[in-house]
Amino acid sequence: MPSQVRVVWDHGFTAYDFGPMHPMNPVRLDLTVRLCEALGVLEAEGVEVVSPPVPDDDLLATVHDRDYIAAVRAASQDPANADPQRGLGTEDDPAFSGMHEVSGRIAEGTRQVCADVWEGRAEHGVNFCGGLHHAMPGNASGFCIYNDIAVGIQWLLDHGAQRVAYVDIDVHHGDGVERIFWDDPRVLTISLHESGRELFPGTGFPGDIGGPDALGSAVNVALPPGTGDSAWLRALHATALPLVRAFAPEVLVTQHGCDTHAQDPLAHLALSVDAQRAAADSLHRLSHEVCAGRWVALGGGGYEVVDVVPRTWTHLTAIAAHRPIPAATEVPPEWLAHVRQAFGREGPRRMGDLPPADLPIWHQPWGMGYNPHSAVDRAVMATREAVFEAHGLDVWFD
Repeated sequence: MPSQVRVVWDHGFTAYDFGPMHPMNPVRLDLTVRLCEALGVLEAEGVEVVSPPVPDDDLLATVHDRDYIAAVRAASQDPANADPQRGLGTEDDPAFSGMHEVSGRIAEGTRQVCADVWEGRAEHGVNFCGGLHHAMPGNASGFCIYNDIAVGIQWLLDHGAQRVAYVDIDVHHGDGVERIFWDDPRVLTISLHESGRELFPGTGFPGDIGGPDALGSAVNVALPPGTGDSAWLRALHATALPLVRAFAPEVLVTQHGCDTHAQDPLAHLALSVDAQRAAADSLHRLSHEVCAGRWVALGGGGYEVVDVVPRTWTHLTAIAAHRPIPAATEVPPEWLAHVRQAFGREGPRRMGDLPPADLPIWHQPWGMGYNPHSAVDRAVMATREAVFEAHGLDVWFD
């Protein structure tokens, strides 16, 4: 009998470590797993934890240049050999021993759950260690060495999938995945992010709609700083959901970077954990609506490593397990005790941020009307005008 969800995890993934001063601290993964365990998510019926091996170079070479893979190997063996021209040994992507092995395992984990979902061994797959969407074919970028997302999607295409939809809700533009599939009409890439005018990587504008053989296959929603829960959910529901429905993918792959949160130190959106949970729930439901539940959900950015990342990705994993955790649930005392001992501070008391009276978060459906005085609505309209007609959708109405 197939698993409900396969979850990629091994403590060895915490070796993806750029150093103690780097914002992408691997403790966020450890705390996520501890919270999943404390809430019984990983022990639930139908949940299977998988530990992938280091892949061979042939898998990585489906999306990365072999010269780049060799450069990562060289830096992994001796960080002094890091090539800054390849994005290695830089402030964003410092070289560290074992970098090739752990980055390769993350990519193999995403490929494995893509294969499990495609071949029917699991309904859903989760790899919150992955979602490394900035890595380019020939260089590291934005804390990302190998692009596990692109590896997984390319494997699906190479094994018979004709339509894969990718939805990226990280605060940063999913530029690496978009670049790799820029001219491939089989892949719909949708990125909902803070505008590149304000934030790394400085790309992802509404007019960026794909290559000449795939016009309309790249979708970018560039949101203004300060966008909050209701407006962000309105943007998601007014762009990504109708486009995925129209595209009718065979598999849905989603990236759940939680650096959209108001407390994240590297960006300027203003979301709550509750909004991130609501988005994961909507995308999960969408997978059942459009592609028989074939859903692969990945991690991504997120740099408030105690208050935000563990709760958001525990919610994601629980939703994939069909055991969603109410936002009012109290955080288990053993997890809070570990945070207190390890960090000398208090952790969050509930699994959500908002008072119960403020839930569920209400967002105005697009069909209720376009507000030209709203910066978020203007951003949404720019995206709809750029790509909706290519998918047979009405720009103005749901």
